[in-house]
Amino acid sequence: MTDSILSNIAEALETNLRELVKVGNLRSGHILIIGTSTSEILGHRIGTSGTLDAAKPIFETAQRISREFGLHLAFQCCEHLNRAIVIEEELLSHMPQLEPVSVIPVPRAGGSMASYAYRHFAKPVVVETIQAHAGIDIGSTLIGMHLRPVAVPARPPVRNIGHAYVTMAFTRPKLIGGTRAVYLPDEAEQLYHTAAPDADC
Repeated sequence: MTDSILSNIAEALETNLRELVKVGNLRSGHILIIGTSTSEILGHRIGTSGTLDAAKPIFETAQRISREFGLHLAFQCCEHLNRAIVIEEELLSHMPQLEPVSVIPVPRAGGSMASYAYRHFAKPVVVETIQAHAGIDIGSTLIGMHLRPVAVPARPPVRNIGHAYVTMAFTRPKLIGGTRAVYLPDEAEQLYHTAAPDADC
């Protein structure tokens, strides 16, 4: 059973990530956060039976998709590291507000997924928090604390990876304003050319 689960991880994740890129309109430079319980993938309670064997296809698939679309990957550690984030050092140059912390994730403190990412990124660093543009949560690891406002749920084409339930979300800028506010470009263009002279704020 375990071999069967592991063999399907990459395909399921790729299907979901491509859907997330599409519905979330993710573009080059955007940050994608991934939270994973490898225990849940194998059908065990989160935090009890982690495995690097499940982390490997997740990392390799996510890295391939992220490179294709120019995304920055971020992997969430488990609660023993307060759900800190493993990223490539290169992202720090784009987000100088991020402050690295001194810790090295290991399976018993950080989780198998974050540990694998730390050892396979080119120059890994750990930060305490990040604001990602989109994310995928495999096994209810609660990535919401690391998403930008406002999070919009996205329905995953593959609802489970192994035994782990999958949720996804992308983010959008906050909608502001009152009854006159316009949010759609086409409507804004039309109103720009037709607004009455006395309609100024």
